[in-house]
Amino acid sequence: MKNKHKKCQSCGMPLNKDPKGGGTNADGSINTMYCSYCFENGKFVQPDMTLEEMKVLVKGQMKEMGFPGFLGGFFTMGMEKLERWKK
Repeated sequence: MKNKHKKCQSCGMPLNKDPKGGGTNADGSINTMYCSYCFENGKFVQPDMTLEEMKVLVKGQMKEMGFPGFLGGFFTMGMEKLERWKK
């Protein structure tokens, strides 16, 4: 099955960069919509997280990985269009 999502629909991380290949569904199968950092055992790791909190987390993670700050801002632009955050 071809994955229709190229990036996690919660944090925006490219799914091909996920060390576990994606999150897990309740039955243990791989979830191809969310990454393993966001989705585990069929539910969000941090279910109460807001979009703004996710943006702060992603920017912080990118900075930790050595990316310049402006790139964190660039990568979090449009996050509201990801499936988890769509209204």
